[in-house]
Amino acid sequence: MNTPPSEANSSNPTSNPSTPSNPPSAGADHPSSSWGQVNLEKWAFAALEEQKQARRWRTFVRLSWLVILIIAGLITLYKNTGPTTSNVAHTAVVEIKGEISADSDASAEWINQALKDAFEDENSKAVIILINSPGGSPVQAGMINDEIRRLKAKHKIPVYAVVEETCASAAYYIAVAADNIYVDKASIVGSIGVLMDGFGFTGIMDKVGVERRLLTAGENKGFMDPFSPLSKTHKAFAQNMLEQIHHQFIGVVKEGRGDRLKETPDMFSGLFWTGQQAIEMGLADGLGSVDFVAREIVKAEDLVDYTKRDNVAERLAKRFGAAMGAGAVKALKTWPEVH
Repeated sequence: MNTPPSEANSSNPTSNPSTPSNPPSAGADHPSSSWGQVNLEKWAFAALEEQKQARRWRTFVRLSWLVILIIAGLITLYKNTGPTTSNVAHTAVVEIKGEISADSDASAEWINQALKDAFEDENSKAVIILINSPGGSPVQAGMINDEIRRLKAKHKIPVYAVVEETCASAAYYIAVAADNIYVDKASIVGSIGVLMDGFGFTGIMDKVGVERRLLTAGENKGFMDPFSPLSKTHKAFAQNMLEQIHHQFIGVVKEGRGDRLKETPDMFSGLFWTGQQAIEMGLADGLGSVDFVAREIVKAEDLVDYTKRDNVAERLAKRFGAAMGAGAVKALKTWPEVH
């Protein structure tokens, strides 16, 4: 018997085209599942980034402490090489090396403090000023010269200048404050003069067609401007100023050396001489080194260095501290955040 089409279709569900073969399930394409997976990935990447930042920060901190310890060791080493207290009679030494200027190790501030420490030590039997300088500021030299003479009068301790390679210009201005000056036969001594130097570019400007436009309030405010011609009035004014400083220099030399000077026409002309010539001219007293003066003149062979030097280690520590602080701020700004 034939089954009716409607019954056949109802008895065989697979033959019904309206019945889906794969009903929907909660899979990857479901909106809630997709949202959770994306957020899970974000959290995972954020956690990994946080771990990386934490490792970097720990490494930075450890390296920072290592550098700090190294710098602290350098500071300690530096301090241990500075002036040491001696309970026995000794000869104090203060070095003047390099250019004499307000912003150098050979400034009046540094040298005068070292001299003060040397004179005030009750075990200092004499002070040696060890000089190796081509000169520099007459102002700084004058301040040091004044302080040497003040300390000598106050403490009644002899002062000796010992010249290594060079003692010229402002350096000699300082040396004449000592009781005696000792040199090597090949040392360079003298250059008792004053100079003011500069450049003038007016000729070049004319050739290339450049016009100088200088506006001043005060007719002499442009004095010594390198791009303007030097007038006769300004040249005379500068020369007069140099002559005054030169006479001050000569007066200090004559006061310090006294009758020992065998003055010649060239002595104060700015020329310089060998140590042997300086002795013959009365600009120096004899040949001798630091050890010779301490041993043979002072009779106190032990040397104690009172020189103040720029502490490179401390300066580096300060700079490193500032850099470390900036690095810490930068690291905190880039610290990951998870929302």
